[in-house]
Order: sequence, then C-alpha cells, then structure tokens
Amino acid sequence: MDGTLVDTGDLHYRAWIKLTRDLRLPFTRADFEATFGWRNPEIIRKLFGQHYTEAEVAEIGARKEEYYRASAKERGVVLLPGARTLLDGLAAAGFQQAIGSSAPRENVDLILELTQTEHLFQGIVSMEDTQRGKPDPQVFLIAAKKVGVAPVSCVVIEDAVVGVQAAKAGGMKCIAVTFAGHHPAPRLQEAGADLIASSLAEVSVGKVLRLLEDQC
Repeated sequence: MDGTLVDTGDLHYRAWIKLTRDLRLPFTRADFEATFGWRNPEIIRKLFGQHYTEAEVAEIGARKEEYYRASAKERGVVLLPGARTLLDGLAAAGFQQAIGSSAPRENVDLILELTQTEHLFQGIVSMEDTQRGKPDPQVFLIAAKKVGVAPVSCVVIEDAVVGVQAAKAGGMKCIAVTFAGHHPAPRLQEAGADLIASSLAEVSVGKVLRLLEDQC
C-alpha cells in the first residue's frame, strides 16, 4: 500500500520523529529508510533495543500510528499516478485484488477510506494478521489465501526491497515501482523484481497478464 498506491512516507517519518522526540530516542532519516516497509515490532527492536516487553512495543507502535493517522486526516492522502486506472482495469478484467501491508489495520482502513478504494479489494492483510514481517512471504501468502488464488498465479506490486524479496520467497511474480523513491531500481532488481516501472501509469492489465503467462 505505502509507496505503491499512495506515498505516505513523509507522514510516517514525521510520526516517528515526533514519537522519538517524546521518548528521547535517536532517530534519523537513514533509520527510516533502512526500515521502511517493516512491521513496527521489528522496527522498534532493531532501532531501540531488545529490552522492551511485548506490551511496551505495542504501546510505542500504537502511539506512532496515532500520530500518523492524525497527520493523514489533516493533510489528506491521494493515489499515486496510474493507481486508480490500474485498480479499475484489473477489477474490470476479473482479477481478485488484495492488500498485503505491514501497517496496522486501522491505517489500511483509513487509506482505503480517504482514497475511496475499499470496494476494489476482496482481501486485506495487515500487521495484526502476521507474526513475521517482510522479507518473510507470510503477508502475501495470507493475502493469496484470502482471495482464493494460488501464489503462482499472483502478481505483487511493491516499492521496497524487503517487499520484493517477500513476493519472490512466496513464489509470486513481482512488479517494483520506483515513483515514491524510497528504494533505487538497481536494488529492487537485485531483490528479484520481474518488472521495474517508474510509476503505475506504466503498468497495464496486459503487462500483468503477460507476467502470469510467463509463469505458466
């Protein structure tokens, strides 16, 4: 979702900055870029230490997401170029579509509401549905199961290295989009992306079909 359908990276970064200032913890742009796309529990333990209890990790993550949602509601969120056309086109062609996100469900629901796209998705998987974050493929495998599609018949659209790795680990094709600019194309290609696009405006229903045909 983040970095593919919408670009809320700056909203997330500002939320982390506000949280870490509250807690007097160090946090840099490099820290953000290195962990963008991860689940909050993995981010918190990676950056702030292993000494936090499960309850403390949950509380820290919840505070950060409250800051993020407040900012998203205030500033608004719009779909990235090509997203609406591709979503509508895939729906018209009969594709099952799912969200596989590391974000909390409340965040996903808010973005879908703000962009008016909830009706286009038959399955939603969020942080609460998984125990392992990307590059583990769990989030995408659960999404595939929710919509009743075999992993080999799925195409994942991602913008993050760990997301591409997760898709490939799950046996799925992967389109990597560079528009949000959080990860450079060479790194996405090294991670195994089957197709690199500068934006979703370059991704058509036909290209998705051709990727799936190559899998057969």
